[in-house]
Amino acid sequence: MPGTEEYITRMIHKHSDMVLRLALASVRNMADAQDICQDVFIRLYKHQPEFSDPEHERAWLIRVTVNRSRDMLRSPWRRRVASTSPPQLPITREEDRDVVEAVLRLPAKYRMVIHLYYFESYSTSEIAEMLGSKESTVRTQLRRARDQLKTMIGGMGDEAIF
Repeated sequence: MPGTEEYITRMIHKHSDMVLRLALASVRNMADAQDICQDVFIRLYKHQPEFSDPEHERAWLIRVTVNRSRDMLRSPWRRRVASTSPPQLPITREEDRDVVEAVLRLPAKYRMVIHLYYFESYSTSEIAEMLGSKESTVRTQLRRARDQLKTMIGGMGDEAIF
C-alpha cells in the first residue's frame, strides 16, 4: 500500500541502485547523486502517487531523478563550486570501468540518453517522453554520443563498447 513504511522500504530496495546510477550519470558526483537519490524517495513518500503498473512506477522515479538532477546542475551553488575528485565507481571489471568513465566524460545531454538507452534499456521514444524531447533529438544525441565514445575509447565499434 503506497505511503506505508513497508512500501517505501520495498521501493528503495527495488529502485535505489537505478536512481543512484542515473543521478551519478547526470551530476558526476557521488555525494550529489546520493542527495538526489534520497530526495527522490522523500518525494515518493510525500506525494504517494498511485501507479498503474511497475513500468509506470519506474518511469515516475526516473522522471523525478532527471528533474532533480537538472535542478542541481542549474543551482547557483553548483556553478560556483567545482568537484576536485572524479566519482568513485563501484565497478570491478577494468574494461567496464573504462566505458563508464568515458560515458561520464560526455556532456550532460549525452550522458543521460546513453544511460537510459544502454543501462536502463529504454527505447528512444520512451526516453524522449521522459526527457520532454523529440524522438529525433534523442536519436541524434545517441549517435553523437556514440561517435564521441568511439573517439575516447579508441575507435572501437558500437558492439565492442556496448
